[in-house]
Amino acid sequence: MQKTTIFWDNDGVLVDTEILYYQANRQVLRGLGVELTADQFRKFYLKDTIGGWHLVPGLSEAAVEELRAVRNDLYAELLRTESLAAPRAAEVLSALSGRLTMGVVTSSRRDHFDLIHARTGFGRFFEVVVSGDDVRRTKPDPEPYRRALELTGRHPAECVAVEDSERGLAAAKAAGLECWVIPTPLSRDGDFRAADRLLSSLTQVAALLGSR
Repeated sequence: MQKTTIFWDNDGVLVDTEILYYQANRQVLRGLGVELTADQFRKFYLKDTIGGWHLVPGLSEAAVEELRAVRNDLYAELLRTESLAAPRAAEVLSALSGRLTMGVVTSSRRDHFDLIHARTGFGRFFEVVVSGDDVRRTKPDPEPYRRALELTGRHPAECVAVEDSERGLAAAKAAGLECWVIPTPLSRDGDFRAADRLLSSLTQVAALLGSR
């Protein structure tokens, strides 16, 4: 079936923000005497989605909530000041705009998503946005993609998801979607055998969907 709709993951696909999230978490944990490594970030944040607070013994839930708020503030400041857009993302979105329905399916908070795209200007390309605040269960659960299908009224066979992580791939496939993966330096060691295509750049997405 011809593809009519593309669901983009946000962080790591359209914007280079995963490294900023890593930096924010690493800074907070460093203040607690723990050095968060890139390998730990890949496993605990991009694959297992359990976070890294368990690396600090004895933290109460209240303490974790306070630290999470500090981390979120640090991350938001990085989003306001650092370069965000992935290479050629604007070009690819412009090329596909008007040819396909486009939406974003992300586990990120809505306020962080809005902050990012207030700077990139990409929001004009998206018909729907499903954020982590819009669902009860985030990726790797399929709920975010099922919600996007409901909002667009599309059949899974009409859609393709573009992801960069194992948890995103798992969510898309569990929702019955074709999924293309573009690994990042932080996710490239993941197990992407379930991906329908393994790509190296956003421009390949545009080429495969018939727009160059």
